[in-house]
Amino acid sequence: MKSSFSRAMRRATRQTRAGRPVSATLTIQRAFGAAMLKSSVASMSHLAGLSPANAKARRKPKTAAAKPLPGKGTKPVRKAGRRKIPASGWSNVATAAMMGRLLASGQTGPSLPPATPRGARFLARQHACAAGSRAYKLYLPAGKPDGPAGLVVMLHGCTQDPDDFATGTNMNAIAQKHGLAVAYPAQSRTRNAGSCWNWFLPANQRRGSGEPAIIASLAQALMRDFGLNRTRVFVAGLSAGGAMAAILADTYPDVFSAAGLHSALARGSARSALSARAAMRDGKTPGAPAPPGRRMVALTKANPMRRIVFHGDADSTVHPRNALQIVAGAVGSRTPTRRVRQTASGRDYMRSDYALPDGSVDLELWQISGAAHAWSGGTKGGTFTDLKGPDASAEMMRFFMARP
Repeated sequence: MKSSFSRAMRRATRQTRAGRPVSATLTIQRAFGAAMLKSSVASMSHLAGLSPANAKARRKPKTAAAKPLPGKGTKPVRKAGRRKIPASGWSNVATAAMMGRLLASGQTGPSLPPATPRGARFLARQHACAAGSRAYKLYLPAGKPDGPAGLVVMLHGCTQDPDDFATGTNMNAIAQKHGLAVAYPAQSRTRNAGSCWNWFLPANQRRGSGEPAIIASLAQALMRDFGLNRTRVFVAGLSAGGAMAAILADTYPDVFSAAGLHSALARGSARSALSARAAMRDGKTPGAPAPPGRRMVALTKANPMRRIVFHGDADSTVHPRNALQIVAGAVGSRTPTRRVRQTASGRDYMRSDYALPDGSVDLELWQISGAAHAWSGGTKGGTFTDLKGPDASAEMMRFFMARP
């Protein structure tokens, strides 16, 4: 499988360079094969608790568009036209198609939005900046006439969308308890066939370019609108979204003060679709990311980043070793100052805390026994959720709010 797959990818690369993108895409599809795709869809659908019947039930009803709030850096959602992709960009399109099909879950329709309590709002908006634009959903908590007390940016996984991710993680309800807003940027299928964040492309692994720049710009626009500083701004994500959150934690410590990484991969764990597949399968880092420049070193020292990491030890989509790569990159040779084994909702987990010399915990690692590739403690209304504990959303919020 490995050798034939590699040969197929080389052939697809040659076809792309020859200006034959359709042939390249077909080559990639054949490389995976119908049997592999069917197996992936079946296993992911089972993991998400998704059947053809309830998939149909999750189709989004037609509702009037929510009126956006005034604010700099944001615009009402407009229906996007079809984007013409230049020939030079077809290599990335082929990459996106491959990654999307690899992680396809069988979801067949738009997601239903989560329930919103009286007085709260869940708005559809658009953000644009020099690096690009993305649609996003914004939860504004009830009972906060002066504006939210903080912001969580939530990055969905492959095949998900903001509504699905908000429902499955229940983060809006958790944020409501603390008076925080929640933003859910959306990755479109025009930019990745599986709606995955393109965490494996080098252009998206550094500050000032690509998808990280768009997401950071969105957070900064909302910070200005709500009068927030970085101590109250956080980022979290699952799978591909978790990998993008890990990139933002490394490259924008002046925007985000803490990151929640669930079933994620470390920045630099892949530099292409092929190495992404290897990192997901084996958890081996092919090469370290480019060393930070002086400005990044200064930013990181001035703005320490805290991280909370969740990973199931039965995850067959993203190898659990990837969580250890994230920890190693963040704490270096430090060892845990506290390790405890506990049980939540019938599921065992190991929690390891890493503390700084002043005693403050800057990283928590949660290794969950028997958990697969799904958001721990999520709800059955969303895909890629594990109904058993521990509750990742509640624990992330607790970690975010417990500022040093």
